[in-house]
Amino acid sequence: MKPIALPELPPKPSEDVAAKLFPGFVQTEVRTSGATIPVVHKGDGPPVLLLHGFPESHVTWHKVAPRLAEGFPVYVPDLRGYGDSSRPTDGDRHLNYSFRAMALDQIETMRRFGHEQFLVGAHDRGARVAHRMCLDFPKSVKKVCLMDIAPTLTMYRQTNQEFATKYVWWFFLIQAAPLPEHLIELDPQYFLERTLSVLNKTPGAVTPDALGEYLRCFCCTSTIHAGCEDFRASADIDLEMDDADDRAGNKIVAPVHVLWGAKGTVGQLWDVLATWRAKATSTVTGRSLDCGHFLQEERPEETLEELQHFFVSV
Repeated sequence: MKPIALPELPPKPSEDVAAKLFPGFVQTEVRTSGATIPVVHKGDGPPVLLLHGFPESHVTWHKVAPRLAEGFPVYVPDLRGYGDSSRPTDGDRHLNYSFRAMALDQIETMRRFGHEQFLVGAHDRGARVAHRMCLDFPKSVKKVCLMDIAPTLTMYRQTNQEFATKYVWWFFLIQAAPLPEHLIELDPQYFLERTLSVLNKTPGAVTPDALGEYLRCFCCTSTIHAGCEDFRASADIDLEMDDADDRAGNKIVAPVHVLWGAKGTVGQLWDVLATWRAKATSTVTGRSLDCGHFLQEERPEETLEELQHFFVSV
């Protein structure tokens, strides 16, 4: 069976949908040293950077960002390879989709707006990018909230059958191209919707508008390949970087707040606070929310309150 004829890139977004999801936000494209990163942003002053995860886009923050922007300037980009960002070539050992490359994109994006220091709220793959950002650019991150992850190296080192079963994409997407790409391209809508449904424990949390945006951006060959490259890098060169930091004693110096879904896999299989306290020299706080993986979509009010309190506290 051959894959269906998918476009290489996502079709253009609807301006009406963008305005509905992020009212009053401005969209800007930033050319970094390695990619083109679209950003929706609103406000001036000490900023907050919000990062998304797989298989979504910046749209995952649509329930939180407008409210958060009432008190903070908010910047909500797509990671490279996701949403409407550019898709760089893979690079040796998937280097161009490493968390280091993605972190540099976001540092350069924030510098484009004149921000050398900022607060970070990050979910899933975006939280792994934020972890790398804290290590590579410790002076840039004032505080970081990491959502529904344990450290990548910890999770791979402590993998067991239950985790491998529940997080099958961690082991499927890292297979050599074009195996996962080919299989996903046979029915990308099924793969996306199935992934979201497995991780989401709150029916209706992913709104039709958000799902439409995820489908628009995901159902094309370049996004599918870039997502696989992200996971391949995380199981290859990213682990090497993390191991080097561990051996050198490099840890997060910014205050860390950790949130996770009580109904999700990460919080059930790991002591999330303990895993991050082992990676930080600063204070690490946090708690679970009564939901699955997508805290910002399943429990937006609580997520907003947690971010607001953490970002304003001394």
